[in-house]
Amino acid sequence: MDDKACEAFFAQPRQTFQRQYEALRAIFADGRSQKEVAEQFGFTYGTMRQLVCKFREACDDHERPTQSLFFEPSSANLAPRTTSRSARRRWPTGGN
Repeated sequence: MDDKACEAFFAQPRQTFQRQYEALRAIFADGRSQKEVAEQFGFTYGTMRQLVCKFREACDDHERPTQSLFFEPSSANLAPRTTSRSARRRWPTGGN
């Protein structure tokens, strides 16, 4: 079975949050350099440094240690939102 399209989904993500996730995973899980990862995923080096800094801050955030930084449980889509969108967003969504 040819899984090239499935491999490309992870190696060349198109959506911003997935690109951020895969880039941060490459840095923290694979031990790759920020410069190399920024180039692969289409970020500037400055943007990559900012994402790494924000990710570290979020990991140190004791207010929500068990909540995912990238994914919400599917039931969260059904629950009424009690905070504003800007209060919940911790990641830059624009960028390169």
